[in-house]
Amino acid sequence: MANIKKGDLVQVISGATQARGGDRGKQGRVLEVLVERNRVIVEGVNFVTKHVRVGQTQRGSKTGGIETHEAPIHVSNVQIVDPSTKKPTRVGFRTEVVEKDGLKKTVRIRYAKKSGEDL
Repeated sequence: MANIKKGDLVQVISGATQARGGDRGKQGRVLEVLVERNRVIVEGVNFVTKHVRVGQTQRGSKTGGIETHEAPIHVSNVQIVDPSTKKPTRVGFRTEVVEKDGLKKTVRIRYAKKSGEDL
């Protein structure tokens, strides 16, 4: 079962600090999870510039130039943010019995463990 899913609020926990031009400490939502490459794309983190060749659309307007967009970051470099303390935390799973339409089913539920100085 995946620790990080699309839409989660995560924080970058490694790399250069923001004072040195890096992304460590930044928080953002997960836009996409690349499971086969063990990477995630986080909103507002790890911007790269991409040079796009000049072309034309069917309407005749010019396209191309220098674009910036988010690049993937390794899943080990981000950590889920605990919704109550707003600090990065580990993720755990617990099994619960859910009753739906009279049927009992055992499912694994993801939850945030205690984070930061709360230990």
